[in-house]
Amino acid sequence: GLSPSGLWLQWTVLLESRTIQSGITVATAARTSLHPSGVLSGSVHINDEASAGLEFHVQVAPGAPVVIEKVAAVATSRDRALSTPLLDASHRIRRVGNFDALLSVHVSRWSEMWDRFGVVLQTGHRQSLALNLHTFHVLQSTASAEADLDAGVPARGLHGEGYRGHIFWDELFVYPLLTLRRPALTRALLLYRHRRLGEARAAAREVGLRGALFPWQSGSDGREETPSQLYNERSGQWMPDNSRRQRHVGLAVAYSVWQYYQATQDLEFLTDVGAEILIEVARLFASSAAYDGADDRFSITGVMGPDEYHDGYPGAPGAGVRDNAYTNVLASWTLARAADALTLLAHHDAAALRQRLEVTHEEMREWDHIGRRLRVPFHADGVISQFDGYERLQEFPWDEYRRRYENIGRLDLILAAEGDSTNKYRLSKQADVLMLFYLFPAEELKTMFARLGYPLSPETIPKTVDFYLSRTSHGSTLSRLVHSWVLARTDRARSWSLFEQVLEADLADTQGGTTREGIHLGAMAGTADMVIRCYGGVETRADTLRLHPLLPSELPAASFHLRYRNQPIDVDITQDSVRLRLHHCSARSVRVCIQGIEKTLRPGDRWEHPLSAPARLHLPADSRNGEPEGLQRQEKA
Repeated sequence: GLSPSGLWLQWTVLLESRTIQSGITVATAARTSLHPSGVLSGSVHINDEASAGLEFHVQVAPGAPVVIEKVAAVATSRDRALSTPLLDASHRIRRVGNFDALLSVHVSRWSEMWDRFGVVLQTGHRQSLALNLHTFHVLQSTASAEADLDAGVPARGLHGEGYRGHIFWDELFVYPLLTLRRPALTRALLLYRHRRLGEARAAAREVGLRGALFPWQSGSDGREETPSQLYNERSGQWMPDNSRRQRHVGLAVAYSVWQYYQATQDLEFLTDVGAEILIEVARLFASSAAYDGADDRFSITGVMGPDEYHDGYPGAPGAGVRDNAYTNVLASWTLARAADALTLLAHHDAAALRQRLEVTHEEMREWDHIGRRLRVPFHADGVISQFDGYERLQEFPWDEYRRRYENIGRLDLILAAEGDSTNKYRLSKQADVLMLFYLFPAEELKTMFARLGYPLSPETIPKTVDFYLSRTSHGSTLSRLVHSWVLARTDRARSWSLFEQVLEADLADTQGGTTREGIHLGAMAGTADMVIRCYGGVETRADTLRLHPLLPSELPAASFHLRYRNQPIDVDITQDSVRLRLHHCSARSVRVCIQGIEKTLRPGDRWEHPLSAPARLHLPADSRNGEPEGLQRQEKA
């Protein structure tokens, strides 16, 4: 009928449907408005098995404008604070304004989001365009979580059917961007994992372990949805997929919990959610560790690392590998953080938490013992081995395969089609050991390895980086991101080149058709995060916001916004200086460290710190943290 103003004719169509498997009700109300109202020649409602909608005919005349406006409201049975989805959609479509009003709110909300999340690069237009696109997709896929929506971080965002919306470890690459800008988003998304702890505990019990075993691909209720078979388009055959052995996904969740706490000091979250996740993941890996009295070490067997190309040893596919370095080091770190969380909460209901989860002093002593004695394999020349036995594998003929194939990113499919297996060779689909250098600064890694009883010599990190850089096929969009990160302080030109390739991954669909199945959200978030935490050198550690900037020469300047412990901070970095501007607010003072110089800053304070190129690139030998001499960060004034 007529709109309240009488100038528009309006029709509303209501559709209620139900999903087949989960039985979720979805109601859509679509309102179509027509102006001027006098040109209607007829209308008919369509309602059959194939479609539902409205059909109308309009008489048009030369030079006379006709405006057709369509607005839709959607509600589901999973939404909060409604009676039924159909009633909610009906009410909202009657109350909502016209297009101009909706557009105004839309623009205002995005302007607010962009003030907080936008990253300004003083570089080429193409790079800025790609980074803006990436940031947009991250926000589009995650911003609704703050409204108490029970959802995780889909690996392919909201674009396409890739992975059927399942939740992977890609959230590890997304959370830092959110935590340092709008931490409430990370908090809400981590609740997705906490609500599914029951399913993760059940999964652990099914394989004879304690704690929580998070799935590699999480379904809506937290069940494992990883397919057991993978179709190989090269051979036209199905091949086994043992990706569910990637138990490191739980370690990624634990890491994200702790990083969120470090940035926010949110004790309520740690008490109600975070500590429980840390404890249950710690339990899983403590119960996975088997003691070897020969060298007084614990081993974890039957797992896959992030590499994904090794699901077992030659002749034993699918059985997993022994002592994946990334898994063991991160397991040791998680065991320590679980104990730290209980210590932090000693005066914040820790007793009730320990009682509810039946955490004993004996169990905590076991965590400490295992966490100090997990085995980390090394090659004879000191390179950190991807897993026990990796050094004995065959070298792969890279040059030959690059000549034979245009794209060797998916060597697992290529070799399987040839009757061969990636299990036989020293190669990786993506970063595995190098993930450690992505997640932790060299200084912290040195401490972690010392706790495990392994000295990390100054040459170990660059030797390890060089070894794996030359043996990676980059079959994942995340791979070049991590490699760009670990090269940022040793080869900035190569780091920037890889960074540009990550920016192009979805914009140009460089993987040859995968973008049509959905964008790669982890890599997208990782590019913006890289400008902040890698090139900008931002860390949140030991109750301090730390900045160790080292911009590539191709990036003269970068600006972004941070939110650290409720304090909004504007950051401007050039090749020569760092400028911080703290907003006036009610937050407490924060401790900030730039290149080893510490200050306590209050709301409204400003701090400009000069960056001396020689100081940035050299440290005395006794203070090296595993980076080559000549490419060191300034740790002391």
